[in-house]
Amino acid sequence: MTSVEPTNHGRNIRVAGARRRVARGGVAIVLVLAAGCAGPAVDTQVETATELATRITDLPPSEAGAADALAASPRHGEWVDIELAGSDRPITTWIVRPEGAFDAPVVLVVHEIFGLTDWVRAVADRLAENGFVAVVPDLLSGMGPDGGGTASVASRDEVVRLIRSLEPADTMARLDAVRDHAVALPATTGRIAALGFCWGGSTSFAYAVTQPHLQAAVVYYGSSPVETADYHLVGAPVLGLYGGDDERVNATIPTAEREMARYGKHFETEIFAGAGHGFLRAQEGRHGANREASVRAWRRTIEFLRRYTDG
Repeated sequence: MTSVEPTNHGRNIRVAGARRRVARGGVAIVLVLAAGCAGPAVDTQVETATELATRITDLPPSEAGAADALAASPRHGEWVDIELAGSDRPITTWIVRPEGAFDAPVVLVVHEIFGLTDWVRAVADRLAENGFVAVVPDLLSGMGPDGGGTASVASRDEVVRLIRSLEPADTMARLDAVRDHAVALPATTGRIAALGFCWGGSTSFAYAVTQPHLQAAVVYYGSSPVETADYHLVGAPVLGLYGGDDERVNATIPTAEREMARYGKHFETEIFAGAGHGFLRAQEGRHGANREASVRAWRRTIEFLRRYTDG
């Protein structure tokens, strides 16, 4: 399975209740807080927020290209351990920012059933390229061997088993802790959206039910809430993006459409013919259908996020 560096490697620095390490090109390095260590100033050109908003950058890579995409990225990312009230196990979280000096909205990215992988970090990097502060918690933090997270688990099958064992209420509490940390970060607007894939897509929709201070939610091929009474609690616009060949997930769409309309909630959907479950991660599949779906879905995602997080 694709792995990420465990946070118990290297020396950690605690800053404002979080242990932080910075990474560039996908490789973690230790923050050195020492005067006079900076090199000479480099004259670089970066886009303003207004300029960035006029374009949508390339797709995230598929799973096979994720590690190379991270290595080639000019953006800085950092590992942060976010404290969770009532727990001695912090939430290991990857944060990546756009280039440029402007306040940016936050996107809380909820990983797939495969945990926090290079692929979901590469998605976060593309979100940052499009002008968002992307925040990706490892929702298996503390669940692996010796209190580790996704990277400590021996196999992808075991990661899937552990993800399926998570209690929804615990997951929502972790997302709340990460959200609270993210919106308080410097150089953010305080506005935040959730974006999830597969299991994370279902979780993103569920988070729109439980978290009233969310500006938008994007669901990639995730199941809709089961309880019809939940829909009246949705406080954010929701965008659902689905593969046409994904019967189990798609069977939950009509209920969501009906109940969201019943309660006057904003729910946009698109089903991409011929595409399968996980199309953004597996862009090479389905004889081009996954790639076409990915191109269209990504454009809709960025437009939707910008529309509802501007302000």
